[in-house]
Amino acid sequence: MKLRIFHKILISFKNIFYSENTSESHIFDSMISEKIILGIDPGTTIMGFGIISVIKGNMEMVSIHELLLKKYPNHETKLKHIFDKTLALIDEFHPDEVALEAPFFGKNVQSMLKLGRAQGVAMAASLHRNIPITEYSPKKIKMAITGNGNASKEQVAGMLQSLLKLKEFPTKYLDASDGLAVAVCHHFNSGTISSDKSYTGWDSFLKQNPDRLK
Repeated sequence: MKLRIFHKILISFKNIFYSENTSESHIFDSMISEKIILGIDPGTTIMGFGIISVIKGNMEMVSIHELLLKKYPNHETKLKHIFDKTLALIDEFHPDEVALEAPFFGKNVQSMLKLGRAQGVAMAASLHRNIPITEYSPKKIKMAITGNGNASKEQVAGMLQSLLKLKEFPTKYLDASDGLAVAVCHHFNSGTISSDKSYTGWDSFLKQNPDRLK
């Protein structure tokens, strides 16, 4: 949080002492450039969300959230709450980019279908606000964080605590930490083409998924 406070001080200093379109102003612009990334781990029982700030390459955890879905009576109600929660976090933290964990392929077709819907609803909320989204496979996220594509959730959480310099992990739900891992993975992959899929809006999504348009 100290990094974000310093960032706000720099913005205030620039606004007070420097007018726009001056060399000094452009220097300050390069100093105060900030990116907010929202990472999402889709789920049908727990949905994990992690928000990080990146200033001059330095990461800081902004917030972490979990949406507990077991208490809702049916799948449709869960999807509505996923959409509402994603939209609320976007409107509160104004992320520049959204990254999601792509569903892994399992043997239970019904579970895969529900998980895909949960991811799709979160994607729809992001695209509704015209925020570019990127997908990463679970293995790629684990590899980016720990160097081991088969790492456990506990190992991922432990490495996140070290990377983000957290005295203690702020949640007992590992799915929420997975959302944070997605955001950190996206930062590590910024400027590369190593993501699984990325979309900049509805047009981009439909062009890359013509089979979903009937």
